[in-house]
Amino acid sequence: MTGFWENQFVQLAGYYSIATICIILCLAVFELVTSYRNWEEIKSGNMAVALATGGKIFGIANVFRHSILNNDSVLTMAGWGIFGFILLLIGYFMFEFLTPGFNVDKEIERDNRAVGFLSFIISAGLSYMIGAALL
Repeated sequence: MTGFWENQFVQLAGYYSIATICIILCLAVFELVTSYRNWEEIKSGNMAVALATGGKIFGIANVFRHSILNNDSVLTMAGWGIFGFILLLIGYFMFEFLTPGFNVDKEIERDNRAVGFLSFIISAGLSYMIGAALL
């Protein structure tokens, strides 16, 4: 019989709990770096913010998915997942920097759905590239 910590159900609960907490913390960081308040805008029906936030949630979750698959301890998984999130955050700032013709945050706040959708796709796409490179 295996020990308590080697039990698959205990390990699943550990990965799930830590990854969920990390996703919530990562979303809080994104809330701090955007000029709008994500949840207030979503509550008021801003579809562009919903798309951008959905992309961030998907991207973070996908990074942690790859981190769980490639690591055999919860602590290592969390470390690589946080590193992957930092790379996603850098990608977010690069998106803003590489679009000098308009301010991404302002356009999303104005419910520009095209920019919100593009933000979603960038977050999702970067998360696949980051996930593929995670150890």
